[in-house]
Amino acid sequence: MSCPYAGTLAPEELSGIAGAPLAQPLEQAFPDVVNQRYSSIEAPEMVREILRRAQEFTPANALHAAVGLAPATLRILARGRFALPPVLASASGPEHLAVRRIVAGFFSPAKVQAQSGFIARRTSELCEQLRERLANGEQLDLAVELAAPIPPEVMARMTNTPAPPTEQLKAWSRDSLELFWGWPDEQRQQVLARSAVQYHAWLRGSVDQALQRGDENLYTALHRGGVDRARIVSLAYFLGIAGQETTTMLIQSALLSALHDGRWADCAAAETGRDSSQEVVAQVLLNASSVPTWRRIAQEDAKVLGRRFSRGEELVLRLSGGQNAELGDDSLVFGFGLHRCLGAKLARMETEMVLHAAAAALPDIELVYRAPGWRHLVSFQTPDRVLVRSQPSGGNNS
Repeated sequence: MSCPYAGTLAPEELSGIAGAPLAQPLEQAFPDVVNQRYSSIEAPEMVREILRRAQEFTPANALHAAVGLAPATLRILARGRFALPPVLASASGPEHLAVRRIVAGFFSPAKVQAQSGFIARRTSELCEQLRERLANGEQLDLAVELAAPIPPEVMARMTNTPAPPTEQLKAWSRDSLELFWGWPDEQRQQVLARSAVQYHAWLRGSVDQALQRGDENLYTALHRGGVDRARIVSLAYFLGIAGQETTTMLIQSALLSALHDGRWADCAAAETGRDSSQEVVAQVLLNASSVPTWRRIAQEDAKVLGRRFSRGEELVLRLSGGQNAELGDDSLVFGFGLHRCLGAKLARMETEMVLHAAAAALPDIELVYRAPGWRHLVSFQTPDRVLVRSQPSGGNNS
């Protein structure tokens, strides 16, 4: 059974975020089945121009499976009433703008900043629970214990919508990411499709309950704005897997980077720790973002900076790593133009705050593995784990 999201070990010379698989040329990171379908665009200036020309290069394939789904997989999805009509990330034109305005209201700068106290408190609470276990000699995976629970809790607070139990949500999220952005074989596809159907059914019930409540939640706001139930469920599906899971991935990478590169103590400092955390997160975004690429499809024949594209040609655009890192250009890390990520400020702030609070609360930890495995798909990557232990007496975490 093929699982492209399984971790692969990085060689020691590529430890830390340097081992991120999508930091290398994209065609080297993808299997033939992906390279045969997509043209990988590496040059930042070309990526920016393609994203700017939103009518010629649309996100219509944003929620399509990256590789063809087998008939048996499609039957499972159809029986489960699984559907993702275009909305927000996969829509364009006036429809996209109308939905974007509604969603943007729930992620305004003021509402993002209002979450800072909760993020700091929740991180401290979780670290307090971890401290005793570490003192007793346990090795703990910060990816599971710290990075996983906070983003869905914050997302639920921002949108006033419910989330399933964290462990269940993470399983559904990872399965859906693999189904639509991975290259699973037919047997694996069927396993993932059943999971996607379960999550979609849970979301349909969640949307129905929110609409019945009629309070100030995201789903009700969309409904009042003329968005039909099917598209609300589609948007909820995308936010549920990408909105919170990619922030979890970014937190994992930032924790790994700070511990690996000897920045943990800097991030913990009372006066300057937040600045150091911002620097670590900025470097992770530049070199090994959790969303280092995104997809587009050419709606017509086009020419961009001397390169010709044919109608129907599918593209993978680099947003992070590669030439962007070489140039120190982080202007694309959250996308560009009409579809720039609405959660950019939240993801960055959340990661910075979790890193700072964790470093302050757990000053005496070190990585068990400096070169952990990495998981990657067409558009996502994350360290397989961030396994830590208490330092031996007199140790350091550099």
